[in-house]
Amino acid sequence: MTVLHPRRRTVFLGVAALSLAVAVGGFQWIKQAHAAPVKTDAGAIPVQMSKVSRQDLPVWISAIGNVQALNSVNVRVRVDGELQKVLFNEGQTVTAGSLLAVIDPRVYQAQVAQAQALLAKDQAQLANLRVNLDRASKLAAAKAGPTQDVDTYRAQLAAQQATVQADQAALDAARLQLEFTQVKAPLTGRTGQRLLDVGAIAHGAEATGLVTITQMNPISVAFAVSQDELAEILEENAKGALQVVAMTRDGQQEIAKGHLSFIDSQVTAASGQIQLKAQFDNADAKLWPGELVSARLLVQTHRDVAVVPADAVQLGRQGNFVYVVDADQRVQPRLVDAANVVDGKQWIRQGLNAGETVVVQGQSRVAPGLKVMPVKTDTSADLAEAAR
Repeated sequence: MTVLHPRRRTVFLGVAALSLAVAVGGFQWIKQAHAAPVKTDAGAIPVQMSKVSRQDLPVWISAIGNVQALNSVNVRVRVDGELQKVLFNEGQTVTAGSLLAVIDPRVYQAQVAQAQALLAKDQAQLANLRVNLDRASKLAAAKAGPTQDVDTYRAQLAAQQATVQADQAALDAARLQLEFTQVKAPLTGRTGQRLLDVGAIAHGAEATGLVTITQMNPISVAFAVSQDELAEILEENAKGALQVVAMTRDGQQEIAKGHLSFIDSQVTAASGQIQLKAQFDNADAKLWPGELVSARLLVQTHRDVAVVPADAVQLGRQGNFVYVVDADQRVQPRLVDAANVVDGKQWIRQGLNAGETVVVQGQSRVAPGLKVMPVKTDTSADLAEAAR
């Protein structure tokens, strides 16, 4: 058997005592950390409470929407010829009437010159016929010439007038073809990818265009809602255009505000939904054609109504009810007429007054007449921990 030196024995006993003290202290700290919070009223059940408030409650209808351009045009050339110039960049915003490209105009300039020459020749012949008719008319009036010549010149004059009109029409058509060699933007919008290169031979009959121009401002969002909402939407929209808010697809961030601009003429039988469109000012180009967004339609706003958190309302055998906390901190169930839920807030038509206190969480542990106490917690797990 090993015998410790007295000094070593003292050190050993000191270390052992210190270890025991640390262990006991740690045990007490752990015990205190996991102990239930001190209750202000013995026997009271901890619950989360909230006061009934009166406020304006907006009624929204949410749906997934698709951003659509009001106008999108595939710009095509209208005459055949070599593409000499392209005067836009891909992705550029162009204004209506601005010059986009130039087709070789020389062939069409020649056609205009030819039509002008033919018109001038026929106009000269027309002027000569007028002189001949005037001369023949004077001779016939003086009995110095036959009246048949007058009739002949009149017929020739009428035919020549028709020829001049045809020449003028041909000249106008040639000028129009020459004008088509300058490809101009039909609307204000953003250009897409360029589909023809400089030097390529463009053909007016080809379906492939030069570029697509998409109108960006204003812009629309198309979305669908249930036919059950249609009657209320029609009623409220008749009073004035309804507000629509475009949100990011996850519904977390607002993009733009607009108004309802279109309600389809029929409900889609297969889905039971009605198609709607909203129009937005898109000067900052936050909405992009083809983008998926969350559309929120503000149908109406209920003014100064009683509101409680939606979790406060429970469903019982006799209908919706809440637990009301009285002045003695005791709960009593009360039937209520509950309406819309908006952003987690429940509209109470009847049954509650502003300022009353209701139980929001912890209803499963209370019964009529039991005493409760408020706890500052947002989760049922914390409530259960506080109750132990």
